[in-house]
Amino acid sequence: MKLAIVTAYPPSKVTLTEYGYHLVKHFRLQSEVTEIVLLTDKTEAPKDLAFTEPGCPITVKECWKFNDIRNFWGVLKTLRASGPDAVLFNLQFLKFGDKKIPAAIGLLLPLACRIMGIPTISLLHNILEQVDLENAGITTNPFLKRIYNFVGSTLTRSVLASDVLAVTISKYKEILEQKYGSRNVALIPHGSFETPPEPDFDMPEGPLQVMAFGKFGTYKKVEPLIEAVELIRERTALDIQIVIAGTDSPNTPGYLQEVQNHYAAVKNLKFTGYVAEEDVPNLFGESAVVVFPYTSTTGSSGVLHQAGSYGKAVVLPDLGDLGILVREEGYRGEFFAPEDRESLSIAIEKILKDDQYRIRLGRQNYKAACSLPMSRITEIYTGYFKAIRYAKNSKQRLALEELLKAEVLVHND
Repeated sequence: MKLAIVTAYPPSKVTLTEYGYHLVKHFRLQSEVTEIVLLTDKTEAPKDLAFTEPGCPITVKECWKFNDIRNFWGVLKTLRASGPDAVLFNLQFLKFGDKKIPAAIGLLLPLACRIMGIPTISLLHNILEQVDLENAGITTNPFLKRIYNFVGSTLTRSVLASDVLAVTISKYKEILEQKYGSRNVALIPHGSFETPPEPDFDMPEGPLQVMAFGKFGTYKKVEPLIEAVELIRERTALDIQIVIAGTDSPNTPGYLQEVQNHYAAVKNLKFTGYVAEEDVPNLFGESAVVVFPYTSTTGSSGVLHQAGSYGKAVVLPDLGDLGILVREEGYRGEFFAPEDRESLSIAIEKILKDDQYRIRLGRQNYKAACSLPMSRITEIYTGYFKAIRYAKNSKQRLALEELLKAEVLVHND
């Protein structure tokens, strides 16, 4: 199978870049995949293809750019020229831009591929029905919210035109089936990027690092974390370093610089900026606890899966998709009330003061991460592609409900 993957890819800073990297890394090791055509966004630096394991060849086609209204035609033209046997889209609603028109036009691509007869799977990391438009920094205007919901429903139908639409959370599957009457939605877990050997759960010498990782400024706010640690410092002698790892959300440029200026007097506060892939293991390895200072959620959390891979205790709000994900995939953590600094400080302190509890949480999260490695996730996708291609090649008019029986076969082979 010559597989086309449409995704952002390192060193891109566009959303889902890291997930795209790990999809490519593990698809290239699938025996059924003989070549990968990577349809990615344009970057000045070359794409990161320095894999250690031998795998199938990868052809890079830089054919789209964030917020470019020509992305639809660029991707479609490249697909026609490449002639893939199948295509996988790694999507969320702001994948192709944070401006309305480029974002919307890009999401018409799965429908176009279906019309062209290319076996198509779209992985949709969030659905508009579960996005808080205000907290996500999209709009606060009630009228505009109604317009966004209408347009979002229309675009969802376009993505649902894929042979299979994959989601990572069971609630998404339920909503899409109930609202749109869809029968081609598959629940495929997010998966863990890496499953390193069981980590050393002891902490290095020096201050205990409390770390948050991501793109900040909309529903991910670091002020509560900083102020929560300050509360802990007031009532304990714990030696703590606060690590803010990552960059601004595209919707809030300059946010982290403003925070850094505002909290300049806070001791042991570190802003790392963008974290390269090769620096991620050290970042997590040196952290005592990973905190999710979220006010809402917009899909499955790659950071949670990373924390599990490195055996880390986590502190997170019990809300929305994040709460569902934790319960469904077996992760454990200390919960806090969203936007409540006192509640957050108590949750962090409980882990930092009880080393055995920290280790117990880390072991459970490592176990949960190891149960769903990306190698297994890409194997599941490959199984779906085989089922779709069989249905098309044999000219059988299989109902989508029958096609999705492949889910049972793949998950229980």
